[in-house]
Amino acid sequence: MYLSKLHPLHGALIAALIAFGQPASAEPVDINQADAPSLAENIVGVGPVLAGAIVSYRTENGAFQSVEQLLEVPGIGPKVLENNEETLLVDGKAYQN
Repeated sequence: MYLSKLHPLHGALIAALIAFGQPASAEPVDINQADAPSLAENIVGVGPVLAGAIVSYRTENGAFQSVEQLLEVPGIGPKVLENNEETLLVDGKAYQN
């Protein structure tokens, strides 16, 4: 098999890429309490710009009443909610898909 002919360092490199290429498991995050860096770190599909938009929306409109209200933030779509249904919290309540 081709893989058996790989140089040992190639195998180590592949293993490292697999190990470090995986996103860290996200911690539950309350979208009414978290700052932008915490949101970006713990919500799959949300980087610093979208995290800032979430905080701005919260500042301008008050606390989120539900996780689903994140859909009102420009750039946040249903896929973000689906990909984070066990991570996103509002006042301790998880997303109900």
